[in-house]
Amino acid sequence: MKFIVDSNVGRLARWLRIAGFDTVFASDIDDNRLVRVALDEGRVLLTRDTQIMKRRLVTSGRLKTILIEHDDVTAQLRQVLATLNLAGEVRPFSLCIECNEPLEFKKREEVEELVPPYVFQTQTQYMQCTSCRRIYWRGTHWERMCSELEQIAGAL
Repeated sequence: MKFIVDSNVGRLARWLRIAGFDTVFASDIDDNRLVRVALDEGRVLLTRDTQIMKRRLVTSGRLKTILIEHDDVTAQLRQVLATLNLAGEVRPFSLCIECNEPLEFKKREEVEELVPPYVFQTQTQYMQCTSCRRIYWRGTHWERMCSELEQIAGAL
């Protein structure tokens, strides 16, 4: 499942990536381009823009679109997962939160010079983005986000 998220639900893009879903955040494009990218790339369009929902491509069902109902990002994520029955598809931290590219596991010694000394001393599992080269590890921030995802997906 691939998504495109418009600027009015940008935080949702980040959480979908955390959950492992290929998500493009379209912050600086007009609605026509947004719709075109969604169609061309086979992405589900997520928006709070009621005008987009009136387009023939949406009303005919040609473009799968979800009108996001809530301001709260947790409720937004819950809505998307429930609407598309994706609770069982969550794969936390398989994509880069920043650039949406796959993460690959790295050996501890491969990242020694790339992470802070305390992190290197206390962590054993690392992942790196194949594109931007950002390093991820399973610290408290990771644990909190995984716990939140489990609560959201488990409640569906």
